[in-house]
Amino acid sequence: MKLESSEVEICAAVVGAPSPTGQISLAAMVQGSGDEDDRDGEELFVPPLNFAMVDCGVFRSGFPDIANFTFLQTLGLRSIIYLCPEPYPEPNIEFLKCNGIRLFQFGIDGCKEPFVNIPEDTIREALKVVLDKRNHPLLIHCKRGKHRTGCLVGCLRKLQRWCLSSIFDEYQRFAAAKARISDQRFMELFDISSFKHLPMTSPPSRRCQS
Repeated sequence: MKLESSEVEICAAVVGAPSPTGQISLAAMVQGSGDEDDRDGEELFVPPLNFAMVDCGVFRSGFPDIANFTFLQTLGLRSIIYLCPEPYPEPNIEFLKCNGIRLFQFGIDGCKEPFVNIPEDTIREALKVVLDKRNHPLLIHCKRGKHRTGCLVGCLRKLQRWCLSSIFDEYQRFAAAKARISDQRFMELFDISSFKHLPMTSPPSRRCQS
């Protein structure tokens, strides 16, 4: 599925690294820098915490709030995967309805070590949604975009044949000081043999080299 030109520009700006809570000027990204007077009237787009591109048509972040809605509209989302058990807030539900976005909720408790229990069956079901390109463009998020989102993305990377060191490196960039050994162990042991097809592509520079 091809991305619109404005979406490609956004992707290029965020791929590979989590976004802080700063603001992004879409016009500045598309058109480049201009006069200060021209920039005064630009609308600022605020990405959610830890926002980044995972793959073409797949994004990740922390929990989006009202301030992020205008930015999310630029992505043309069809689906959101929500990995928390709590009900989705009413303003977010209204945003989904107004923009024709489908919500897939896979409730995973946000427990802390040593009581972390990541349900493998739930991750598998969420992966099926990610792999179905009919759901793209798609945003994956939990609360902070670190642990639950990191585990799902890490399992996706195994399907894309990333080596473990690259998977862990990506996970740790988002989790930072909150990285969990249990999450990384889960990704390491996750069995991908039941997924017989790989409909998504992975950046060649991140694949394991033979």
